[in-house]
Amino acid sequence: MNSVGLLRTLVGFDTTSRESNLQLIEFVRDYLAGFDVPCELIYNAERSKANLFASIGPAEQPGIVLSGHTDVVPVDGQPWTVAPFELSEHDGKLFGRGTADMKGYIACVLALVPALVAAELRMPVHIALSYDEEVGCLGVRSLLAELEQRPVKPLLCIIGEPTELKPVLGHKGKLAMRCDVHGHPCHSAYAPLGVNAIEYAAELIGELGRIGQQLKAPEHHDARFDPPYSTVQTGVISGGKALNIVPADCRFDFEIRALPSQDPTQVAQQLQAYAEQQVLPRMRAVSEHSAIRFSELSAYPGLATDAQSQAAELIAAFCGSREYGTVAFGTEGGLFDAAGIPTVVCGPGSMDQGHKPDEFVSRAQLDACDAMLQRMLASIRA
Repeated sequence: MNSVGLLRTLVGFDTTSRESNLQLIEFVRDYLAGFDVPCELIYNAERSKANLFASIGPAEQPGIVLSGHTDVVPVDGQPWTVAPFELSEHDGKLFGRGTADMKGYIACVLALVPALVAAELRMPVHIALSYDEEVGCLGVRSLLAELEQRPVKPLLCIIGEPTELKPVLGHKGKLAMRCDVHGHPCHSAYAPLGVNAIEYAAELIGELGRIGQQLKAPEHHDARFDPPYSTVQTGVISGGKALNIVPADCRFDFEIRALPSQDPTQVAQQLQAYAEQQVLPRMRAVSEHSAIRFSELSAYPGLATDAQSQAAELIAAFCGSREYGTVAFGTEGGLFDAAGIPTVVCGPGSMDQGHKPDEFVSRAQLDACDAMLQRMLASIRA
């Protein structure tokens, strides 16, 4: 089966992060079994989702990991003009949820399997598929925990997120946080007797914005990124019951997208210190039961692979380009790198189409990805 045929099958599985990915994983397991390639499934605690890891070639040698996530973002509320979980084609574009992000890459990897099996390889090729990347790079962590225990570490991991097949060596890290503000309710006619959780939450959000402005200072810039500085933003807020009740509770979620050289926890700690030193005392002056609580929702590290590294040299050879880039969005690459596996990001399609209605990848991009993987195969033949 070629890449387009495999993509058609993969798109047909609704692997939105809130759903199970097991149908897709079991399809891949059976597909690999057809070529006598065994694989391991690493399940979540509920056994409703699984990572997959398979190896082809001499296991005692350091090899190359071809890695992709199987989950996709929701289509709810988006104005699709085609069926999102059926592959359709128009003007050389292949439409469907996940075609760009990132089932197109997975399809190309699977299409390479027959050639990998038939070749005599001097190093192994590993196929790694994960779950729940879109909700915080959650699933891949258990897969990496397994790999870290093995005596031979891979030489390179290629994360196939859509980069239009341009080699990417860096991306920002992310820390997502929640802040719960608990005040004291009362009738709005006596507002000074209450502790308005929404107003104090708004003060914290304002301070977060000021911290964000500090991060824009030129001395914090890294020109390789767009934008060239770490960013913060509040994305969700809720609170209050009625206009005539001083609200007792307010909750907001915020995120820090940090340059690889910067620690996003410092932003969270700065906001928490402001809350404890400047805001909470004023709240407790009215009600001693007032509270501000911070909790982590998700986090993953940034990626900063050295342009002079062997990993960079390899991906340049496979892509035919040394024009290394960076991306603002995150990937599982930072986690692979933290596990001691040098990592680059390179895959078909563009994130300009990812997460949007009528998502697509072009046939030309799939063909180019197939060619890149063939060049990789040629370079590792015995």
